[in-house]
Amino acid sequence: MIYTREENVIKIREVSQFNIEHILECGQVFCYEKTKEGYIVFPSDKYAKIIAGGEGYQITTEDVNYFIDWFDLDNDYNQIKNKLNSFKIMKEPIKYGYGIRILKQDLFEVLISFIISANNNIKRIKLILNNLRTRLGENINGRNTFPSYEKLSGCSEEFFKECGAGYRASYLVKVLKQITPELLERMRLLPTKELRSWLIGLSGVGPKVADCVLLFGYNRFDVFPVDTWIVQMYNNFYNPLENREKISKNLVDEFGLLSGYAQQYLFYFQRSFIGGKS
Repeated sequence: MIYTREENVIKIREVSQFNIEHILECGQVFCYEKTKEGYIVFPSDKYAKIIAGGEGYQITTEDVNYFIDWFDLDNDYNQIKNKLNSFKIMKEPIKYGYGIRILKQDLFEVLISFIISANNNIKRIKLILNNLRTRLGENINGRNTFPSYEKLSGCSEEFFKECGAGYRASYLVKVLKQITPELLERMRLLPTKELRSWLIGLSGVGPKVADCVLLFGYNRFDVFPVDTWIVQMYNNFYNPLENREKISKNLVDEFGLLSGYAQQYLFYFQRSFIGGKS
């Protein structure tokens, strides 16, 4: 991936590997807003503005190193796409979502966000998370940070309900008693299968949420999160099957260590292109 960096700017010219709409709208992240000029992103306590112009993108931020890592800019996605293109099913999704990159997100924020995401829509997920930021986050340059573990762990079920979490409020209270950010980090040492089992044992974490945390928080690519869109895709291209655990296993068996990447291209294509036509 070719990019240049200056004091507060990252410039990207290789647009075949970077499309900010593809990256932010493919279901992996909720801490962003679309503006007239482009997008702003505000993970954790960071902030960046991304504007398309000329032959590429300009990312303006006071945390250049953080966002080089967050956008995974040192990873060559052309190699990944070339490998995935050997699978017939991947050709159209890769052509459609060519600029997807899987972000390297804060693990604690990912866990809380995807517990809130269960049986939810993106607009409401973002509203709930913004309510948490507004009420508990620190104000830095006019924008509230994602709340710390210490702030969230002291909150009641009623507080989370007031923020819009609904029935997920009880899950959040319980999971914040089960984990700490330090424990989440220590669990990186586990193999994926054991780590997945541990995550499923947490309050509010089922197989799909666990796989999302593994992919977007732990950057484990030997997992395949399955939701309604993936079930539709699977039944269109493979033998009819409704058991999501079996679908996930079958797809991991097929794509191996490329599973996480394949999932994002297929999910984005199914939801945006196929779904948009129906």
